[in-house]
Amino acid sequence: MSLVAEARTIDARQIAPQERHATIFAAFGSLAAGESFDLLSDHEPRPLHGQFLQQWPGQFSWDVVEAGPAHWRTRIRRLAAGKSCCGSCGG
Repeated sequence: MSLVAEARTIDARQIAPQERHATIFAAFGSLAAGESFDLLSDHEPRPLHGQFLQQWPGQFSWDVVEAGPAHWRTRIRRLAAGKSCCGSCGG
């Protein structure tokens, strides 16, 4: 079963907590420039965002599509090499 489905959605609520970030990082690593996936979570993924800022500065955009309270949907897109991020992260 692929965690990045046809609709390019990863439902973190369905992944064991100790495997979530690694699974999301692997999905991001498989994206080509311009591709994205939506991340569903039952909380605001701030720690994950911080890890993205450390590991891939300027290489992704992070757009909150839906902000709680029951669930969060965040669109994570791989940017082309050399592009800066959208600015929402301060990068």
